Amino acid sequence: MRYSRQVLLTDTETVVSWRARPRSFVALMGLYESNFIRLGWLAGGLAALSGRHTSSVRGDCELVLTVTERSPYTSDVNLTYLLPDARGALQYPDMRVRIYHDAHLVEARQWADAHSQPLLRALRSRAERELDQRWARNMMLNKWLEYCVERGHRFSSSTEPEAGE
Repeated sequence: MRYSRQVLLTDTETVVSWRARPRSFVALMGLYESNFIRLGWLAGGLAALSGRHTSSVRGDCELVLTVTERSPYTSDVNLTYLLPDARGALQYPDMRVRIYHDAHLVEARQWADAHSQPLLRALRSRAERELDQRWARNMMLNKWLEYCVERGHRFSSSTEPEAGE
């Protein structure tokens, strides 16, 4: 699928369901579906992913996707930026993501334990209930995936896993 600004605008204006209330379970499932679409823009065929993939774009940090576990119906992946640091590359936001292949959903299950960015710290501190926590994680993933695609990041589905994987 070719990415365009029009696709993003159209996607963000799509009504998830006539019964969906913001921050409801139904809306959360719509967000998971949107995450699946956006991750597909980055990585191509999600069911075929394996190993470790990197994407480098001028003017942005290196983006790394690592498949950590695979089963017939799900895959667990880690998605992170490698941020330059004097002590070596820092992994941030270090998101753990589950892909549900049969349902075409992607769920952000965990992200960095501590955030140095005030806005992310505030978002996490306000997410008290489980549904709110899931909503915050997955909204972050959704917007981050959109940003990465807009910056030009791509993982080719034919990318070979790095040595040692």
